[in-house]
Parts: sequence; C-alpha cells; structure tokens
Amino acid sequence: MATWQAIVSLITFISVIFLLITEWLHFTIAAFLGALILIVANVMTMPEALGYIGKSHGTLGLFFGVMVMVRAFEPTKVFEYLATKMVIWAKGRGDRLLLGIVALTTPICAILPNATTVMLLAPLIPPIAQEIGVDFVPLLILMVFVANSAGLLTIVGDPVTYIVGDAINMSFVDYLLQLSLGGVIAVGVIVATLPFLFRKIWHKKLENLESLPHPRINHHRTLFIGAIITTFVLIFFVIGESLPIPVSPATVALLGAALAMMLSHHSKIDSVQNILRDVDWSTLIFFMCFFVLIGGLEKTGVISSMSGFLGVLLGKNIALGTIILIFFVGLISSVVPNIPLVVAMVPLLKQYVVNVGLAGSEIISPDFAGQLPAIVLPLFYAMMYGATLGGNGTLVGASANIVAAGVAEQHGRRISFKTFLRYGIPVMILQLVVAAIYITLRFLIF
Repeated sequence: MATWQAIVSLITFISVIFLLITEWLHFTIAAFLGALILIVANVMTMPEALGYIGKSHGTLGLFFGVMVMVRAFEPTKVFEYLATKMVIWAKGRGDRLLLGIVALTTPICAILPNATTVMLLAPLIPPIAQEIGVDFVPLLILMVFVANSAGLLTIVGDPVTYIVGDAINMSFVDYLLQLSLGGVIAVGVIVATLPFLFRKIWHKKLENLESLPHPRINHHRTLFIGAIITTFVLIFFVIGESLPIPVSPATVALLGAALAMMLSHHSKIDSVQNILRDVDWSTLIFFMCFFVLIGGLEKTGVISSMSGFLGVLLGKNIALGTIILIFFVGLISSVVPNIPLVVAMVPLLKQYVVNVGLAGSEIISPDFAGQLPAIVLPLFYAMMYGATLGGNGTLVGASANIVAAGVAEQHGRRISFKTFLRYGIPVMILQLVVAAIYITLRFLIF
C-alpha cells in the first residue's frame, strides 16, 4: 500500500468525505472533483475509471429505471393521494405515522434492495409531511434506517447479506433460521428510539382531518396500466435472476422505465423530455464518481491493507475477533460503501481462518461448495451485521441514504451530512451494540 498512488487515493477519498461533512461543496461536485483528481494524478486512467463505473452498471441501471418510472406516473397524482390516505389512517397522529413508515418499509426491504424501496416510497413522504405539518427530512431519514436494517431479514434483502451468504454457502432457509432474528431486533431498536430521536413528530397531532387537501387521482386508465407495469417489475425483481434465462433487476427496471415513458407519452399525460429532464441526475453522477473513488482505494490496495490489518489484530480468539469485527466493519462501512468493502474482505477473512489453522485451504477456492467449520461462522455473521448496520451512520454509508438525499433536494430541501449524523450515529451505535450482544449470546455462548 505504501506507494504514492495509494497515498493520493486515500488523501483524495478523505478530502471528499471532509467536504461532504463540512458542506463546503455540493456532494456531487465534491465526488466529481475527487474522481477527476485520481485521473489527472494518473492513479488510474480514464478507461479504468469508466471500467469501475461499468462494474456498477447494475446499480446505476436500477436507479435510473426506477427514477424514470416514479417520475412518469407523477401526473396521475397517485403519490399525493396515497400520502393523504396514510395520514388519515394514522388519524393525524405523528406516532402512528412513524410506526406506519416502519410497517410499510420493513416487509418490502426484506425482498427488494433497500435503495430501490426508498426510490419507490420516498415520493410519498414530502406530501405526508406537508399535510400533517412536520419536516419531511426526519421522515426520509427514518425510512432509510428501516430500509437498511430490514435488509438483514433475508439473505436477499441486502447485497452484503447475499455476498457473504454465498461465500459461506448459506441457504435461504438456513439464513431465516439463524440470522433473521437479528434483522427483527435491528428494526426493533429503531422502533424503540422513535419517541426520543423523532420527539416532535411523535407528539404531533392533527386535530382537524377535514382540513386536509383531498387530491383526486388523474388519468385512471393510464394509472391502471401503470399499476400492471409496476407489478410486473416488482415480480421480476424477485424472480428474474432465477429464471432459465436470468434477467437482472437493472434490466427489469430499465424495461419498466421504457414502458412507463411509452405509456406516459402516448396517453399524453407528459412528454419524454419532461420526464428525463426531471430525473435525479445529480445523485446518479455522485454514484458514478464515488465508484471511481472506491476503485482508487481498491486498485492501490488500501482496502486490502485495512482487511489484512484486521486479520493481524484478531489473533486466534474467535469470540474477541467477532466483537472487534462487527464494530470495525460497522465504522468503516459508515464512510466506505459496504459492497466493495465486503467483496475485498471475504477472501481475506477466509485466508485468515486458514492461516490460524481453523479451516482447510480448500475453503479459499472459488469452487468450494462445502460448509465452513461452525467455530468460524460468527466472524462472517459479524461482517454481515456490521457492514449492513454501519450504513445507518452517515449520509454516504449506504446507497439508500444518497437516494433519500436526492429526493429531498428535488422537493427543495437538503439532508445535510450533520443532520443525518445527528440521527445516524445514535442509531448505528445502538444497533451495533445490540447485534454484538445477539451474536455473542446466539453463536458464541449458547
């Protein structure tokens, strides 16, 4: 790692994070400049930078597709209508509204990627907040917390759980039996903090529900066909990759976007130009540039060095190593996107297990189809929990966080790094502590 390229890559990444924290520059501009510095300094070439963006084409395609779909159906006023119905269901009470957001987001995020869920549901939040008379930024942050945490409920709920689960050959059912309870507990921690972190909204009461605006749904026939398209997209999000000819979520989202634009254009409710103009390009460009920054850390060996240092730190004490790992990965994942971190750490963690004599060298092979020794599994479980829950710590900790920030900007507000930190740090620390206790009791003691 001790090369000038690694040093430039690390300093650039830290500088971008610093600019995000201080908000001296818009987050998209900061990431854009950081990516260009790596190219100008010859840490990577332009083709290499585009290659790192290309590796994440699935994420970008998924985000773009869902953004277009949501925007295409905006003229039907369905989001305002559903928001009003949700306020009426909550009887104008802030506590019920907060619990309703948790109840709505949790089951969806057990199946769909968290950022996708936030893109689908976040447009409901600003009109809900306006009708009940509260700030919508805390509500968006709450949705993000739930989305990130609920990803632990199933092995397909978050890319991290799938990557680690696949590496240790864990089945869907085994995950449900052994680890899903941890996801339930993580969501439970959020529910327990609602009266304290969201105190103003929790105690808010709207006395006269009759004063609410009652938006009417426009273009009923178009909305009906749009509902069929959306249902098709959601179904294929779940089953697409298990079909005889696999269809990726990104492909499904882009197909849904194409159909939604075609429907909107031919029904004359909006133009293609207007739909594409209103796509959140700022968020998409931020992701592209951040992938380049992470690529710089990966190419120069910074991520590998962090993971290797952890292996030295753990020794042969699995119990101590598990506790250290959950907090180490959690803290790193609050500033480094968890997917590249986990992809880098899985083989290094396997190598560490072999080096200390707790497993045979066959587990390192990509074709390994057996089971790892039960004694080392808590390390991998700790990495799952730490990487997923660490995303709740800061604004850049998970893709869902950036998506929510983009939605807020489109509605005239910014989720600042400091604002997110004020909510995120207490939630992240509590969740990591509770997850460490759960793993210790479930897998190390009993």
